[in-house]
Amino acid sequence: MKTFAVITLLLLPSVAQAEDRGYCPTRPGLGTTPCTIEPGHVSLETALVDWTLEDDSAQRLDTLLIGDSFVRVGLTESIEAQFGWTPFGRVRSRDKLSGAIDAANRTGDITIGLKANLRHPDGAGFSIAVQPFVTIPVGRTPLGAGDWGAGVVVPVTFDLSETVNLATSTEIDAAVDADGHGRHFAASETIGLGIKLGTQLTASVEAQLLRDHDPAGFTTQGLASVSLAWMVRDNLQLDVGGVRGLNQDSPDFEFYLGVSRRF
Repeated sequence: MKTFAVITLLLLPSVAQAEDRGYCPTRPGLGTTPCTIEPGHVSLETALVDWTLEDDSAQRLDTLLIGDSFVRVGLTESIEAQFGWTPFGRVRSRDKLSGAIDAANRTGDITIGLKANLRHPDGAGFSIAVQPFVTIPVGRTPLGAGDWGAGVVVPVTFDLSETVNLATSTEIDAAVDADGHGRHFAASETIGLGIKLGTQLTASVEAQLLRDHDPAGFTTQGLASVSLAWMVRDNLQLDVGGVRGLNQDSPDFEFYLGVSRRF
């Protein structure tokens, strides 16, 4: 019912129609955007479904998220508040040796952040922002981390032409340890190209490298992503995307469908 309410809210006609500033959701893709929401407006960005597969010789792990949502609230011309939460997730593991299956339905942790744009808050031309955040451990394992975490993201975009945009996202985290107690250093770098296929359709290709210094063992993940965003109208976007793991430390595959709505 919660997911149905979110979808209904997203698809309702908005009070404000054409906006002075174009709508730029953070979805889809691996990175984020430096543009901010205008003051007095709200962006609700939701993954209607997000499925991730991790499969090796010992076990298969499926993670399904429903209604994973991110809310952005415009405070000033260049600053927005951010709130994220996963209302429902199902994690299912199957041991390939014994055949034992374990499944858990959980909610996720809450993320609270702030994005301050330093140049071009509409995302045009050369745009850069700073985005600090904290995570509050309200979820339960295996979906919740078990302790608080924090980090900062520096997203940058640059228009190479009228149709091609270069984007990078640099992130440094105090990530929660795998055992749910304490924090460790983690960092990632994402680079991608956004290609306009028309006035309403944009395709993106990205690559991401993530280094995690968990005390249980250091890992390096490599990911490649392809996504498509359709701006149905000024305040409504639909998206679809897939992510492929490039090494053994990475999830094998991720697929998602999402919708973003500005009010």
